[in-house]
Amino acid sequence: MTRIVIIGGGPGGYEAALVGAQLGAEVTVVDCDGLGGASVLTDCVPSKTLIATAEVMTTFDSSYEELGILVADDTPPEEQAARVVGVDLGKVNRRVKRLALAQSHDITASVTRAGARVMRGRGRLAGPQGIDGTRDVIVTAADGTEEMLTAEAVLIATGGSPRELPDAQPDGERILNWTQVYDLDELPEELIVVGSGVTGAEFAGAYQALGSKVTLVSSRDRVLPGEDPDAAAVLEDVFRRRGMNVMARSRAESAKRVGDRVEVTLSDGRVISGSHCLMAVGAIPNTANMGLEESGVRLKESGHIWTDKVSRTSAPGVYAAGDVTGIFALASVAAMQGRIAMYHFLGDAVAPLNLKTVSSNVFTDPEIATVGYTQADVDAGKIDARVVKLPLLRNPRAKMQGIRDGFVKIFCRPGTGIIVGGCVVAPRASELIHPISIAVDNNLTVEQIANAFTVYPSLSGSIAEVARQLHTRKKAGEA
Repeated sequence: MTRIVIIGGGPGGYEAALVGAQLGAEVTVVDCDGLGGASVLTDCVPSKTLIATAEVMTTFDSSYEELGILVADDTPPEEQAARVVGVDLGKVNRRVKRLALAQSHDITASVTRAGARVMRGRGRLAGPQGIDGTRDVIVTAADGTEEMLTAEAVLIATGGSPRELPDAQPDGERILNWTQVYDLDELPEELIVVGSGVTGAEFAGAYQALGSKVTLVSSRDRVLPGEDPDAAAVLEDVFRRRGMNVMARSRAESAKRVGDRVEVTLSDGRVISGSHCLMAVGAIPNTANMGLEESGVRLKESGHIWTDKVSRTSAPGVYAAGDVTGIFALASVAAMQGRIAMYHFLGDAVAPLNLKTVSSNVFTDPEIATVGYTQADVDAGKIDARVVKLPLLRNPRAKMQGIRDGFVKIFCRPGTGIIVGGCVVAPRASELIHPISIAVDNNLTVEQIANAFTVYPSLSGSIAEVARQLHTRKKAGEA
């Protein structure tokens, strides 16, 4: 029986374990924290659970008056402005941890039912491939004992950890990274979020909705510099309108505690103060002290593992999946990389990873979902495409629900009308992007999307309307 060792139990690891076991291999998963990895225990599942509470708060606060909802609340004095609802952050965070742990247990049960073995410990490669083509993996348990495993293939899926600035070390109390926020029992009164990428924007929006006074420190000229510029502009406008202090072109140099406060010093000498500071300045791959380079695994300058489109590393018999590869920090991509690795090694049919069919989502309010080619690709001349953007303000369902912000944007080839990308900014954009993802993955045309029935009224009706406008422009261009 073919032996496979998987180091790391995140989405890339546990999905690979399921596939490997189902295809008849003897699979061992080595993990030190719990299956699901950071995605389930400290990142994706916890953050989106926290954001789910924030979404309820935002929807209620922003829409209850317009929708005619009356709330009986005579607690604050009449002359004192007060939020209609509040939050018990300790209770929220206890729920977050409980759900994350339950999800990890569910994953472990699925993997063991499939026939894979789960070992607690840290794994590392023991050196070059043996003359018989096998690889040795040393597993170190929590008590320091070691065990040697031998396998025909090894998958590295160890994920990443929060990047830390030398002069802004998290203490878990006032200066926090994104794994530590769930230990808070009380809502931060004044939260400084350093970093305006996806993680920073999501937490900044969530804590603002929960009731914190938020300052978002961005070293770039706008929030979400890697996202669609129209989408980022909408979100930044929403943030500012709701009272967030967005500091663009402001690079943080240090963060330090001063009593029960935190002072963040910027590169231009300005100092901002808050009750708490969240450092959201990216992640580093967990590749240190794993014997990778000694075993022939090539690393990039960033420390990520180099892989090809079927998840192979430069070392024979060694594959890698997930954030440790630096390809696309999404659980869905990690899972696909892990599955592809197993299909390839075990000789099953496999399609190489195609990032142009990957849909992604930023879980802010409104959400930002994208798939395929982007506005940046079009502007840079990487692809010739027609673009139509339709504001949600024109959508009847959006009007009924009090939705003011957002749009649907679709990109198509000018000659064929084949849809090559899209961007949706809306509540639950993560759900609305799916029909555009199907179109991109299957080379559907704007005519096909335009002619498909949609429910009236619905937000998805805007997708069909954009497709109709693209079709009209295509026909006009042909004429």
